[in-house]
Amino acid sequence: MSVTRLAWDQYFCAQALLISNRATCNRAKVGAVLVKENKVIATGYNGSVSGTEHCLENGCLVVEGHCVRTIHAEVNAILQGAERGIPKGFTAYVTHFPCLNCTKQLLQVGCERVVYINKYRMDSYAEYLYIEKNVELVHLPLEDVKGAIAETDLF
Repeated sequence: MSVTRLAWDQYFCAQALLISNRATCNRAKVGAVLVKENKVIATGYNGSVSGTEHCLENGCLVVEGHCVRTIHAEVNAILQGAERGIPKGFTAYVTHFPCLNCTKQLLQVGCERVVYINKYRMDSYAEYLYIEKNVELVHLPLEDVKGAIAETDLF
């Protein structure tokens, strides 16, 4: 009996999608998984500061087109990783292309590769920074992740 296995990128993107379901912002459910040598370092989803009001309960607090109530998924993953240590050279798997601020933070802590599912608000300066820092950007569309999962013996 032949069993289909997910490729690593599909596997970790699927985890980011699952993690995004914990998000507490109504505008976008975003998940992030930081991985080094095929081992998860940290995960994060977008949500409010622990112990404060959530968008799901009280609506988004939008200022200049951005919900200021939430911490982005990538930042939450970095903060979680900071408790354990974040090794240089990790890959970030994210459900949405990282915003400029998340891009800068990922690069600052040693990210060498970003795999993202949704082309969401792609910032040209963020793209430039990835090129400048020689960080590999991989777009893995949702259809590819879903298709790979459907080919497994999961269900």
